[in-house]
Amino acid sequence: MTPGVSDHLDLAGRISLTPARLPVREAVAGIVARKATIRQQRLSGIHNPWGHVIGLTDPWSFLDLCESGLVTDAARKIIGADVILWDSELFAEAGRYAEFLREGREGRYWPVSPLAGAIVLLPVGRENPEAKSVSLDDVGPHVLEGYDPSEPLYVIRLMPATSRFDRDPKHPANLACMEEQVLVNYSNRPLWLLCGTDRANNDLVSGFAPAVPVWASGALPTEREEK
Repeated sequence: MTPGVSDHLDLAGRISLTPARLPVREAVAGIVARKATIRQQRLSGIHNPWGHVIGLTDPWSFLDLCESGLVTDAARKIIGADVILWDSELFAEAGRYAEFLREGREGRYWPVSPLAGAIVLLPVGRENPEAKSVSLDDVGPHVLEGYDPSEPLYVIRLMPATSRFDRDPKHPANLACMEEQVLVNYSNRPLWLLCGTDRANNDLVSGFAPAVPVWASGALPTEREEK
């Protein structure tokens, strides 16, 4: 966990301890104000200080929230004591995530074997948001009942540390992501062990450096053409 970070983040406006600098609600408001000019893919991995989101907001604030007891307590109820954070994404409008779910895209890009996990939903525009955790097996448009389609929604993607995160660009989930979300590359994302023990020998080292903003593997197009 990030040193010096409280287990509970004050979303009402308190500035978090170093290294976080910007209150989450303020960070969210800034993105919502610019939502018409920001591609959704750029908000993937918004918690990652080594990702391309650094030009949009303060990722440390979102990482702070992902590591909070609010999130880890919700996650443990679904996937047990061993929890790894591998992605999070801010949707400026919950309605955009509803469309994402209707298209069956949640889970399609998860390079996790065996496939298992949970999402934690946080309506971060509210003064006192509550965390809602949902098993990946139960994810569907119905999970957004009770949310205003126009309110911002933070989606945190978590996997049990009994599964392995596959960094191979040829993994089917990574190939699908490459083709459908060209600004997103999960194969080089850093992983955070939020609690418990990594029981699947995951690579918890890669990704802690500035990421390549787009897929950059000259071999993949050639391989697809040869098939």
